[in-house]
Amino acid sequence: MIKKIERRALSDGIAVSHDPLLDRIYRSRGITTDQHLNYALKFMLPPALLTHLEQATTLLIQAYQQQQKIVIVGDFDADGATSIALTVFALRQLGFQFVDYLVPDRFEQGYGLSVSVAEQVLARQADLVITVDNGVSSFEGITYLKQHQIKVIVTDHHLPGEQLPEADVIVNPNLRDCGFPSKYLAGVGVAFYLMVALRAAFRDQGLFADKQEPNFAELLDLVALGTVADVVPLDYNNRILVSQGLARIRAERCHCGIRALIEVANLEISQVVASNLGFSVAPRLNAAGRIDNMSIGVELLLAESMEQARALALELDSLNQTRKEIETGMKQEALHFLRELKHVYQQDTFAIALYQPDWHQGVLGILAARMKDQFHRPTAVFAQEEEGILRGSARSIEGLHIRDLLEYIHSQHPEIIIKFGGHAMAAGLSIHEQYFTKFQQLFNQYAKAWLDEKSLQGVIYTDGELVSQQMNVETAEKLQFAGPWGQHFPEPQFDGEFRILQQRIVGEKHLKMLVEPITGGNMFDAIQFNVDTRLYPDLSIKSARMVYHLAVNEYRGNRQVQLLVNYIEALG
Repeated sequence: MIKKIERRALSDGIAVSHDPLLDRIYRSRGITTDQHLNYALKFMLPPALLTHLEQATTLLIQAYQQQQKIVIVGDFDADGATSIALTVFALRQLGFQFVDYLVPDRFEQGYGLSVSVAEQVLARQADLVITVDNGVSSFEGITYLKQHQIKVIVTDHHLPGEQLPEADVIVNPNLRDCGFPSKYLAGVGVAFYLMVALRAAFRDQGLFADKQEPNFAELLDLVALGTVADVVPLDYNNRILVSQGLARIRAERCHCGIRALIEVANLEISQVVASNLGFSVAPRLNAAGRIDNMSIGVELLLAESMEQARALALELDSLNQTRKEIETGMKQEALHFLRELKHVYQQDTFAIALYQPDWHQGVLGILAARMKDQFHRPTAVFAQEEEGILRGSARSIEGLHIRDLLEYIHSQHPEIIIKFGGHAMAAGLSIHEQYFTKFQQLFNQYAKAWLDEKSLQGVIYTDGELVSQQMNVETAEKLQFAGPWGQHFPEPQFDGEFRILQQRIVGEKHLKMLVEPITGGNMFDAIQFNVDTRLYPDLSIKSARMVYHLAVNEYRGNRQVQLLVNYIEALG
């Protein structure tokens, strides 16, 4: 795949930072006022802007006054787990005495509040159900609960379809009638807003007259983890939530479960940033839902002692190792398929769809993401769900809204897709096995109609060059903590031309280098993780243009700057 390096354009306007480097970086991300770099909690969008919160809090206050039994139904990913834990903590702090939760089994029940999950809710004698990070497409399960006189509050952030389930209340910033300015709240963000609104309703009704009002800022570490893990765009409101949560984590005022995950990831808690949550903490939490059952992850987040949390964190760390091994095997199989089908997957390929019956369903999303990144094509991968039915996960690239594409395929060929849902960049679906080849063809055909050759080029955007004097520990730390960085607010990366003085493969798949800028200056350690070693059979590249992040490598108390290389383009 051809990749092209381009430098980000700066927005017009006055300087937003006194630091020239940071000013350049912020303005290239659309920041036009220093107000949008102030992450004080008081600047968070007010809950009153989120439609239907008042109706939801009214139902919850009735449930509190009657001490009804509440069951929270979540999703089996990190966003779902943090959403459940946050809601359980908040309701218990407010004085709800009967709060339970359910996580659907990914392999037996699938996503959302299905009829199977609804039957479990009924068995637990629930009076009220709150969905978190799901529910907007759970038609059958919600209908089943309503037939049994159980009230349902849906909190979700996934894009709704033309029809909505018959829940008592639906809180979702992406509802057509919702004017909430930020459409990018994660599921845990929506749950947090509901709990903040509920606390305000308690206050207005004098329900704190004989007890202390809880401090829900204590829940922001969960909000930060779930938001980063779900890879939602970090607009200003989400950056406030994540920044506040990270501050609590770094100050060691986080929940035991998050602290334990940070420990098993061998991170220094005082230095944790958003990328650590995304690449080290969240995968371990997600491993529970991918390999086993996310109830382990929820119990970890709800743990009230470090002893309990550490035991569960070690269990998740082991599951994450298993997940990595499964993922590696699946990716090798997928690459083999593509090599075998190279006559199909060539220049005329705009989207990739692969199917292997025995692929692990819990790792399909990761595999789709890895393949999408490697080939820069929308990708859908499938495994056998049950006889005659395939379960799939899809990931997209900029320029193609994957849920809209699936909706269009469904509207034109309703016999193929059984169900689907998701976002612009990620979606899940189930299809009839007999139509896989037809789906494969249509997926590529419609992607081709919606994309162009430039979209498939894989542009790498950088923040320009650094002079040798800027490539130091001080600059690396300044950039690290200038975020939070994440989706649509990317961590700074730079490009430059370097001589490669030494290079070798370490750990069987990482390229370790000693480099110096072609323009002269100091020598720097550099490393590119997870390279395709077939591209480096003789390690013969002597000079290259590199795209890299600045990082700090600490070894035995010695701290040095290191280049984390994302892309290498040979020169000459």
